[in-house]
Amino acid sequence: MTAPPDTTSAFAAAQQAREAAWLSPLAMPSYPARRASEEVDSGVRTPFQRDRDRIVHCKAFRRLKHKTQVFVAPEGDHYRTRLTHTLEVTGISRTVARALRLNEDLTEAIGLGHDVGHPPFGHIGEDVLDRAGRERFGRHFRHNEHSLRVVDVLERLNLTEPVRDGILRHSSGAGEPATLEGKIVRLVDRIAYINHDIDDAVRAGVLHPGDLPVDEIAILGPTGPARIDTLVNDLVEHSEQAGDIAQGKSVGRAMYALRSFMFERVYLGPRARAEHAKIERVLRGLFEWYCTHPEDLPEPVPGADEADRVIDYLAGMTDRFAIRAWTVRFVPQGLAL
Repeated sequence: MTAPPDTTSAFAAAQQAREAAWLSPLAMPSYPARRASEEVDSGVRTPFQRDRDRIVHCKAFRRLKHKTQVFVAPEGDHYRTRLTHTLEVTGISRTVARALRLNEDLTEAIGLGHDVGHPPFGHIGEDVLDRAGRERFGRHFRHNEHSLRVVDVLERLNLTEPVRDGILRHSSGAGEPATLEGKIVRLVDRIAYINHDIDDAVRAGVLHPGDLPVDEIAILGPTGPARIDTLVNDLVEHSEQAGDIAQGKSVGRAMYALRSFMFERVYLGPRARAEHAKIERVLRGLFEWYCTHPEDLPEPVPGADEADRVIDYLAGMTDRFAIRAWTVRFVPQGLAL
């Protein structure tokens, strides 16, 4: 009898040949796969495609559909959630990667995994968890660092090193991503949320289109699709020239000015501030409850201490689960007769 053909090696060899012919010399190749625990490569998927699939199939990814992007537990069907934000970031990032002949599979995996550690209630929830953790445990909370903990420890996905790096370093203050693919996701994250948050703010009546800053809109475009098109084309053009991921000066300044406007009028505006106190009350109440009632927490993962158990559980909650957990513990339920 003859041994079956080694389809894994054949697929890898064919993929490496395709990448050598197509990808830019600046792209991250798919092989060899660098993982904490070595694995035999797939015979039909690249290592980065396997990472993508592991992220999409994990529980933390599914919970993103009920986590706030900007508007808390929105009732309307058309507001963004953390999941739709993730999909928008990933789609735009792949477009940029393809235009620059970089590794789309790596870019896609980073994009899909970058926010799996985000807590409920958006960046307000992240701020509350950070302050509560530092006050009680001397430990800060950053969603990008927690995203890495999710894929490494809580979901045990054994992702490749370039994907892990891109997830960790997609936020400012975490250092530059090691790959151009990671840098794409880091910049496109801002492009996506600035524009889709404007759309949601207008839908919610927080902004009127006429409120948007005139000079920046003149540069970027009057609608979300027009602004994204401007930003993406500018990003591709200047990245090709620079050999790095770079926005042009004029468009880049306009984007950051629009971001500052959104922080002033939406993210930290009057409507948002009115919700801050409510979110603080819910998350602070749950944080203190679980610190004093550890029996209500799930079984810990190996090596987890008290801080890990409380923070892992709270950060994994969806908005509605957190509201329900707080209601059960702090709102009188009445007595059955």
